[in-house]
Amino acid sequence: MSEGQKKCKCPPPGAPAWMATFSDLMSLLMCFFVLLLSFSEMDVLKFKQLAGSMREAFGVQNQIKVEDIPKGTSIIAQEFSPGRPEPTPLNEVRQMTINNDMSTLDIRSQEGEATIKDKLEGLQELIKQQEQQAQQDAVQFAQALAQEIGDGAVEVETEGTKLIIRVKEQGSFDSGSAELKFAYIPVIAKIRDVLLDVSGRVAIEGHSDNIPYSGARFESNWDLSSARALAVAHELFSDPRIDESRFQVAGYADSKPLVPNNSPENRSRNRRVEIVIQKGNDQEMLERLQSRPEGDTEGQRLNPGEIF
Repeated sequence: MSEGQKKCKCPPPGAPAWMATFSDLMSLLMCFFVLLLSFSEMDVLKFKQLAGSMREAFGVQNQIKVEDIPKGTSIIAQEFSPGRPEPTPLNEVRQMTINNDMSTLDIRSQEGEATIKDKLEGLQELIKQQEQQAQQDAVQFAQALAQEIGDGAVEVETEGTKLIIRVKEQGSFDSGSAELKFAYIPVIAKIRDVLLDVSGRVAIEGHSDNIPYSGARFESNWDLSSARALAVAHELFSDPRIDESRFQVAGYADSKPLVPNNSPENRSRNRRVEIVIQKGNDQEMLERLQSRPEGDTEGQRLNPGEIF
Protein backbone atom coordinates (compact mmCIF):
# COMPACT_ATOMS: atom_id res chain seq x y z
CA MET A 1 0.00 0.00 0.00
CA SER A 2 1.40 3.38 -0.90
CA GLU A 3 2.20 6.06 1.62
CA GLY A 4 -0.63 8.35 0.18
CA GLN A 5 -3.26 5.71 0.75
CA LYS A 6 -2.14 5.23 4.36
CA LYS A 7 -2.52 8.97 5.12
CA CYS A 8 -6.09 9.26 3.50
CA LYS A 9 -8.90 8.86 6.07
CA CYS A 10 -11.86 9.44 3.61
CA PRO A 11 -14.82 7.01 3.77
CA PRO A 12 -14.93 4.31 1.17
CA PRO A 13 -16.69 5.16 -2.12
CA GLY A 14 -20.56 4.85 -2.25
CA ALA A 15 -23.56 6.19 -0.18
CA PRO A 16 -23.00 6.79 3.51
CA ALA A 17 -24.40 4.22 5.96
CA TRP A 18 -27.10 6.49 7.41
CA MET A 19 -28.72 6.88 3.97
CA ALA A 20 -30.13 3.36 4.07
CA THR A 21 -31.80 3.98 7.41
CA PHE A 22 -33.20 7.32 6.18
CA SER A 23 -34.60 5.70 3.02
CA ASP A 24 -36.33 3.00 5.06
CA LEU A 25 -37.84 5.64 7.32
CA MET A 26 -39.17 7.67 4.39
CA SER A 27 -40.68 4.57 2.79
CA LEU A 28 -42.45 3.65 6.04
CA LEU A 29 -43.78 7.18 6.46
CA MET A 30 -45.13 7.19 2.90
CA CYS A 31 -46.85 3.84 3.46
CA PHE A 32 -48.30 5.13 6.72
CA PHE A 33 -49.86 8.22 5.13
CA VAL A 34 -51.17 6.19 2.18
CA LEU A 35 -52.90 3.82 4.60
CA LEU A 36 -54.12 6.77 6.65
CA LEU A 37 -55.76 8.26 3.55
CA SER A 38 -57.28 4.95 2.46
CA PHE A 39 -58.74 4.34 5.94
CA SER A 40 -60.28 7.80 6.21
CA GLU A 41 -64.08 8.08 6.52
CA MET A 42 -66.19 10.69 4.67
CA ASP A 43 -68.95 12.21 6.80
CA VAL A 44 -71.76 13.27 4.44
CA LEU A 45 -73.45 15.45 7.08
CA LYS A 46 -70.26 17.40 7.74
CA PHE A 47 -69.76 17.74 4.01
CA LYS A 48 -73.27 19.17 3.63
CA GLN A 49 -72.64 21.59 6.50
CA LEU A 50 -69.41 22.71 4.90
CA ALA A 51 -71.14 23.11 1.54
CA GLY A 52 -73.86 25.17 3.21
CA SER A 53 -71.30 27.46 4.84
CA MET A 54 -69.50 27.95 1.54
CA ARG A 55 -72.84 28.56 -0.16
CA GLU A 56 -73.77 31.36 2.18
CA ALA A 57 -70.29 32.89 2.04
CA PHE A 58 -69.43 32.75 -1.66
CA GLY A 59 -71.97 30.92 -3.80
CA VAL A 60 -70.92 29.02 -6.90
CA GLN A 61 -70.99 29.63 -10.61
CA ASN A 62 -70.20 26.19 -11.94
CA GLN A 63 -71.79 22.78 -11.58
CA ILE A 64 -70.27 20.47 -8.98
CA LYS A 65 -70.78 16.76 -9.31
CA VAL A 66 -71.06 15.19 -5.90
CA GLU A 67 -69.36 11.81 -5.97
CA ASP A 68 -69.16 9.24 -3.25
CA ILE A 69 -65.65 8.10 -2.27
CA PRO A 70 -64.60 4.77 -0.71
CA LYS A 71 -65.22 4.77 3.00
CA GLY A 72 -63.67 2.93 5.92
CA THR A 73 -64.67 2.61 9.54
CA SER A 74 -61.82 4.23 11.49
CA ILE A 75 -58.05 4.37 11.43
CA ILE A 76 -57.92 3.22 15.03
CA ALA A 77 -60.23 0.24 14.57
CA GLN A 78 -58.57 -3.10 15.18
CA GLU A 79 -60.31 -4.69 12.25
CA PHE A 80 -60.99 -2.89 9.01
CA SER A 81 -64.26 -3.34 7.14
CA PRO A 82 -65.19 -1.27 4.08
CA GLY A 83 -68.11 1.11 4.55
CA ARG A 84 -71.37 0.33 2.80
CA PRO A 85 -71.75 2.60 -0.22
CA GLU A 86 -74.86 4.72 -0.13
CA PRO A 87 -76.08 7.25 -2.72
CA THR A 88 -75.63 10.85 -1.72
CA PRO A 89 -78.91 12.81 -1.24
CA LEU A 90 -77.51 15.70 -3.25
CA ASN A 91 -77.85 15.13 -6.97
CA GLU A 92 -77.25 18.66 -8.21
CA VAL A 93 -75.65 21.68 -6.60
CA ARG A 94 -75.87 24.77 -8.76
CA GLN A 95 -76.56 28.47 -8.73
CA MET A 96 -79.21 29.96 -10.96
CA THR A 97 -77.35 32.14 -13.47
CA ILE A 98 -80.30 34.38 -14.40
CA ASN A 99 -79.35 36.71 -11.56
CA ASN A 100 -75.58 37.10 -11.21
CA ASP A 101 -75.94 38.65 -7.76
CA MET A 102 -77.45 35.51 -6.20
CA SER A 103 -75.39 34.00 -3.42
CA THR A 104 -77.53 30.98 -2.59
CA LEU A 105 -77.46 27.50 -4.02
CA ASP A 106 -80.34 25.77 -5.73
CA ILE A 107 -80.20 22.21 -4.40
CA ARG A 108 -82.55 19.84 -6.18
CA SER A 109 -83.30 16.35 -5.02
CA GLN A 110 -84.69 13.80 -7.44
CA GLU A 111 -85.80 11.75 -4.47
CA GLY A 112 -87.83 14.71 -3.17
CA GLU A 113 -89.45 15.28 -6.57
CA ALA A 114 -90.42 11.61 -6.75
CA THR A 115 -91.96 11.86 -3.27
CA ILE A 116 -94.03 14.87 -4.28
CA LYS A 117 -95.19 13.06 -7.43
CA ASP A 118 -96.25 10.02 -5.41
CA LYS A 119 -98.13 12.21 -2.93
CA LEU A 120 -99.82 14.09 -5.77
CA GLU A 121 -100.98 10.87 -7.41
CA GLY A 122 -102.17 9.48 -4.08
CA LEU A 123 -104.04 12.71 -3.34
CA GLN A 124 -105.75 12.65 -6.73
CA GLU A 125 -106.87 9.09 -6.13
CA LEU A 126 -108.15 10.01 -2.67
CA ILE A 127 -110.15 12.95 -4.04
CA LYS A 128 -111.65 10.69 -6.69
CA GLN A 129 -112.78 8.25 -4.01
CA GLN A 130 -114.24 11.10 -1.96
CA GLU A 131 -116.19 12.37 -4.98
CA GLN A 132 -117.63 8.90 -5.52
CA GLN A 133 -118.55 8.68 -1.83
CA ALA A 134 -120.26 12.10 -2.02
CA GLN A 135 -122.35 10.89 -4.96
CA GLN A 136 -123.35 7.74 -3.09
CA ASP A 137 -124.37 9.79 -0.05
CA ALA A 138 -126.35 12.13 -2.32
CA VAL A 139 -128.35 9.17 -3.59
CA GLN A 140 -129.06 8.18 0.01
CA PHE A 141 -130.33 11.68 0.86
CA ALA A 142 -132.38 11.83 -2.35
CA GLN A 143 -134.14 8.60 -1.46
CA ALA A 144 -134.94 9.82 2.06
CA LEU A 145 -136.18 13.23 0.80
CA ALA A 146 -137.89 12.06 -2.38
CA GLN A 147 -141.22 13.68 -1.49
CA GLU A 148 -139.70 17.02 -0.50
CA ILE A 149 -137.55 17.08 -3.64
CA GLY A 150 -140.65 16.41 -5.71
CA ASP A 151 -142.46 19.29 -3.99
CA GLY A 152 -139.54 21.64 -4.72
CA ALA A 153 -138.81 22.33 -1.04
CA VAL A 154 -135.40 20.63 -0.99
CA GLU A 155 -132.57 20.19 -3.49
CA VAL A 156 -129.70 17.69 -3.27
CA GLU A 157 -126.60 18.03 -5.40
CA THR A 158 -122.88 17.33 -5.38
CA GLU A 159 -120.00 19.64 -6.18
CA GLY A 160 -116.73 17.75 -6.29
CA THR A 161 -116.17 16.33 -2.81
CA LYS A 162 -119.04 18.43 -1.41
CA LEU A 163 -122.61 17.26 -0.91
CA ILE A 164 -125.13 20.10 -0.67
CA ILE A 165 -128.63 19.78 0.79
CA ARG A 166 -130.44 23.01 -0.06
CA VAL A 167 -133.44 23.89 2.16
CA LYS A 168 -135.50 26.51 0.37
CA GLU A 169 -137.42 29.24 2.16
CA GLN A 170 -140.66 27.86 0.73
CA GLY A 171 -142.30 25.84 3.50
CA SER A 172 -139.43 26.24 6.00
CA PHE A 173 -139.54 29.89 7.14
CA ASP A 174 -142.00 32.73 6.96
CA SER A 175 -140.84 35.88 5.19
CA GLY A 176 -138.49 37.85 7.46
CA SER A 177 -138.64 35.16 10.15
CA ALA A 178 -135.93 32.86 11.51
CA GLU A 179 -138.30 30.48 13.28
CA LEU A 180 -138.47 27.06 11.64
CA LYS A 181 -142.05 26.06 10.81
CA PHE A 182 -143.46 23.18 12.83
CA ALA A 183 -144.53 21.34 9.66
CA TYR A 184 -140.94 21.36 8.43
CA ILE A 185 -139.45 19.68 11.52
CA PRO A 186 -140.02 16.13 10.14
CA VAL A 187 -137.97 17.10 7.06
CA ILE A 188 -135.04 18.13 9.27
CA ALA A 189 -135.48 14.85 11.15
CA LYS A 190 -135.07 12.90 7.90
CA ILE A 191 -131.89 14.82 7.12
CA ARG A 192 -130.60 14.17 10.63
CA ASP A 193 -131.22 10.42 10.38
CA VAL A 194 -129.13 10.21 7.21
CA LEU A 195 -126.41 12.48 8.64
CA LEU A 196 -125.80 9.98 11.43
CA ASP A 197 -124.44 7.49 8.87
CA VAL A 198 -122.58 9.98 6.66
CA SER A 199 -118.99 11.00 7.38
CA GLY A 200 -117.44 14.40 6.79
CA ARG A 201 -117.47 17.92 8.16
CA VAL A 202 -120.82 19.72 8.04
CA ALA A 203 -121.41 23.43 7.49
CA ILE A 204 -124.87 24.95 7.90
CA GLU A 205 -125.01 28.14 5.84
CA GLY A 206 -127.80 30.72 5.73
CA HIS A 207 -128.39 32.90 2.65
CA SER A 208 -130.77 35.74 1.74
CA ASP A 209 -131.61 37.93 -1.23
CA ASN A 210 -130.36 41.50 -1.77
CA ILE A 211 -133.47 43.27 -0.48
CA PRO A 212 -132.52 45.02 2.80
CA TYR A 213 -134.23 43.67 5.89
CA SER A 214 -136.92 46.04 7.13
CA GLY A 215 -138.19 44.29 10.25
CA ALA A 216 -137.49 45.11 13.88
CA ARG A 217 -136.09 41.80 15.14
CA PHE A 218 -132.89 41.77 13.08
CA GLU A 219 -130.54 44.52 12.07
CA SER A 220 -129.72 43.23 8.58
CA ASN A 221 -129.80 40.24 6.25
CA TRP A 222 -126.60 39.05 7.91
CA ASP A 223 -128.45 38.59 11.19
CA LEU A 224 -131.42 36.98 9.45
CA SER A 225 -129.36 34.47 7.46
CA SER A 226 -127.28 33.55 10.50
CA ALA A 227 -130.38 33.09 12.66
CA ARG A 228 -131.99 30.78 10.09
CA ALA A 229 -128.87 28.65 9.84
CA LEU A 230 -128.75 28.48 13.64
CA ALA A 231 -132.41 27.43 13.80
CA VAL A 232 -131.71 24.48 11.49
CA ALA A 233 -128.63 23.58 13.54
CA HIS A 234 -130.58 23.61 16.81
CA GLU A 235 -133.16 21.27 15.33
CA LEU A 236 -130.42 18.89 14.20
CA PHE A 237 -128.74 19.06 17.61
CA SER A 238 -131.96 18.11 19.38
CA ASP A 239 -130.91 14.48 18.86
CA PRO A 240 -128.08 13.63 21.32
CA ARG A 241 -126.61 11.18 18.80
CA ILE A 242 -125.41 14.09 16.65
CA ASP A 243 -121.72 14.95 17.08
CA GLU A 244 -121.78 18.75 17.28
CA SER A 245 -118.00 18.99 16.87
CA ARG A 246 -118.46 18.17 13.15
CA PHE A 247 -120.61 21.25 12.55
CA GLN A 248 -120.09 24.92 11.91
CA VAL A 249 -122.81 27.54 11.40
CA ALA A 250 -122.49 30.67 9.27
CA GLY A 251 -124.64 33.37 7.66
CA TYR A 252 -123.72 34.89 4.30
CA ALA A 253 -126.64 37.26 3.62
CA ASP A 254 -126.69 37.98 -0.14
CA SER A 255 -122.93 37.53 -0.69
CA LYS A 256 -123.26 34.09 -2.34
CA PRO A 257 -126.35 34.13 -4.57
CA LEU A 258 -127.20 31.10 -6.69
CA VAL A 259 -128.68 33.29 -9.44
CA PRO A 260 -128.78 37.06 -10.01
CA ASN A 261 -131.25 38.91 -7.79
CA ASN A 262 -133.04 40.45 -10.75
CA SER A 263 -136.49 38.88 -10.41
CA PRO A 264 -138.84 37.70 -7.65
CA GLU A 265 -138.29 34.07 -8.67
CA ASN A 266 -134.50 34.39 -8.48
CA ARG A 267 -134.65 36.19 -5.14
CA SER A 268 -136.87 33.46 -3.78
CA ARG A 269 -134.34 30.84 -4.86
CA ASN A 270 -131.49 32.72 -3.21
CA ARG A 271 -133.30 32.71 0.15
CA ARG A 272 -132.19 29.34 1.47
CA VAL A 273 -130.29 27.35 4.10
CA GLU A 274 -127.65 24.91 2.82
CA ILE A 275 -126.30 21.91 4.69
CA VAL A 276 -122.88 21.35 3.10
CA ILE A 277 -121.09 18.07 3.83
CA GLN A 278 -117.38 18.24 2.98
CA LYS A 279 -115.84 14.80 2.47
CA GLY A 280 -112.29 16.13 2.79
CA ASN A 281 -110.11 19.25 2.52
CA ASP A 282 -107.74 17.67 -0.02
CA GLN A 283 -108.92 19.65 -3.07
CA GLU A 284 -107.25 22.81 -1.77
CA MET A 285 -104.03 20.91 -1.04
CA LEU A 286 -104.09 19.39 -4.54
CA GLU A 287 -104.44 22.84 -6.11
CA ARG A 288 -101.49 24.07 -4.05
CA LEU A 289 -99.30 21.21 -5.21
CA GLN A 290 -100.29 21.63 -8.85
CA SER A 291 -99.68 25.39 -8.77
CA ARG A 292 -96.10 25.09 -7.52
CA PRO A 293 -93.36 25.76 -10.10
CA GLU A 294 -91.91 22.67 -11.76
CA GLY A 295 -88.92 21.33 -9.86
CA ASP A 296 -89.85 23.09 -6.61
CA THR A 297 -89.25 20.49 -3.93
CA GLU A 298 -90.30 22.70 -1.06
CA GLY A 299 -93.53 20.72 -0.81
CA GLN A 300 -91.68 17.70 0.50
CA ARG A 301 -91.64 19.37 3.90
CA LEU A 302 -95.35 18.99 4.16
CA ASN A 303 -96.56 16.75 6.90
CA PRO A 304 -98.21 13.64 5.32
CA GLY A 305 -100.88 13.80 7.95
CA GLU A 306 -101.83 17.21 6.66
CA ILE A 307 -102.39 15.82 3.19
CA PHE A 308 -104.03 12.53 3.98
